[in-house]
Amino acid sequence: MKKYIILHIFDNMRIDIISPLPKLLQAPFSTSILAKAIDKKIVEIHIHDLRDFSQNKHRKIDDYSYGGGGGMVLMIEPIANCIQKLQNERTYDSVIFMTPDGEKLTQKTANSISQQKNIIILCGRYEGIDQRIRDLFIDREISIGDYVIMGGELPALVLCESIIRLLPGSMSNAACALSDSFQDNLLSHPVYTRPANFKGNRVPDVLLSGNEKAISKWREEQSYQKTQNTRPDLIQKNKEIS
Repeated sequence: MKKYIILHIFDNMRIDIISPLPKLLQAPFSTSILAKAIDKKIVEIHIHDLRDFSQNKHRKIDDYSYGGGGGMVLMIEPIANCIQKLQNERTYDSVIFMTPDGEKLTQKTANSISQQKNIIILCGRYEGIDQRIRDLFIDREISIGDYVIMGGELPALVLCESIIRLLPGSMSNAACALSDSFQDNLLSHPVYTRPANFKGNRVPDVLLSGNEKAISKWREEQSYQKTQNTRPDLIQKNKEIS
């Protein structure tokens, strides 16, 4: 009998995650903003164990690569069985594969995906997945950076958090998400909290002034300066857009 790790069920955004190692994904969805979004029925998370869709009595999901070479490859049948079962049950806006050779995840990407209703995220492992899965089922491939880690579970969690925090009601202060770094291709300004003076290191006077116009101007200037110093490519991108 096939088993599903289902965190919550309700009508809202639905994210199905397919993984060879589903236990890696469970804990992050039980804490902080992700757990609150699930509890408030803003998002529905389903985690599917890829081995449950193997037709092998040993629940095998990988095999040697044709043509030789090191590393095992995730087989086509278990992945196809899982995706087809899900697609027979509902319509999905995207089937996403987390891979280092995909498009780089940006705030714009997260904004776009957060507008979708149902998505599937496939987590790779080992040497990769059978290319035919990418050809037949995947319509978007996403990378979290130009480096390689052991599998797609952690990248899938990064993608999920970047999406879920944008959903209405997931954060107590919606303005926080809208003013994050990269929303306008600028990095976020510095932030401070109490105490106002820590061993001679003081919070900028303007932030204590209560002058909202002056504070807003200071934050814009700091944001631009930080971006100019750290990510000048974003400044150039803004110039190209304008």
